[in-house]
Amino acid sequence: MGTLDKKTIGEYVAQDFRTAALFSKYGIDFCCKGNRTIEEVCEKKEVSREDLLNQITEILATKNDSGIDFKSWPLDLLADYIEKTHHRYVEEKIPVLLQFLDKLCKVHGASHPELFEINELFKGCAGELTQHMKKEELILFPFIKKMVKATISDELIEQPPFGTVNNPIAMMMAEHEAEGDRFVKIATLTNNYTPPADACNTYKVTFSMLNDFEQDLHKHIHLENNILFPKAAALETTFKAQV
Repeated sequence: MGTLDKKTIGEYVAQDFRTAALFSKYGIDFCCKGNRTIEEVCEKKEVSREDLLNQITEILATKNDSGIDFKSWPLDLLADYIEKTHHRYVEEKIPVLLQFLDKLCKVHGASHPELFEINELFKGCAGELTQHMKKEELILFPFIKKMVKATISDELIEQPPFGTVNNPIAMMMAEHEAEGDRFVKIATLTNNYTPPADACNTYKVTFSMLNDFEQDLHKHIHLENNILFPKAAALETTFKAQV
């Protein structure tokens, strides 16, 4: 078990995304705080280290034909995938959720005042994520693609205005953590997205959509924090930027 102990949560999920469901079951954050070891999270969550490692081993030993090996993808392809899959998802769902949450506050706010806080939290998330994705699409992702192209053609590239790719990466990771924390609060306020007994269909649909939104956000952050960003930082070290 020694080798298993040394790997981080994020590395396990990067190796096999099926482990994400296991970590979620124990309330272990695999995306924003994926840099922690098994020993660290087990101690904090009061989970049996041996039991968790045994379950991880069982998952890794089971054949997974349906899984996508994102680690093997070229970085430019992975960046495109994140943008066209997860960024578009966020852009499509935000206006619908904002509309539904506003409606719930008007109709059910008096009997369920927590809806107002949920609404404010999601509005904050919507605004921050929209800006966050634009920074990735206009600054970070184009530079990653430029590095890939330069590596293939054996060319030098000019040093970016942000100095090193590690600078925007650090900013993006801090923003990921902020949104992860925000959704922890939303999950708590919604009783893990469980509608109350008097919930109408809109209420049920909204909570289900919020749950889906959080799950997609976890996958989105995982692909960036645990695969795209570390590989981009490693790629930058393989050539000298042209000043």
